[in-house]
Amino acid sequence: MSHKVAKHIIVSGRVQRGGCRYFVNQKAKECQLTGWVKNLPKGKVEIEAEGDETDLSCFVEYLKAGNGYSRTDQLHQSKIEPSNYTNFSIRY
Repeated sequence: MSHKVAKHIIVSGRVQRGGCRYFVNQKAKECQLTGWVKNLPKGKVEIEAEGDETDLSCFVEYLKAGNGYSRTDQLHQSKIEPSNYTNFSIRY
């Protein structure tokens, strides 16, 4: 079993009003990740996600692909210390 890793991710592009937060929430749960997603000013989406490194990599690929309604132009990732969230949620 690999250790838990965490990432702080900022996604920019056409990522608001296209169900992006719900898509991120769904994919994070499919990938068995914990953390949160929220909209930021200026049309960006902020994510903190943590879990197995393989699952996190798979999740990032989903983010790059988008949901068909959103479009990812830039994806900035940085490793952070895990916060040991118990679930994945949408923050408002």
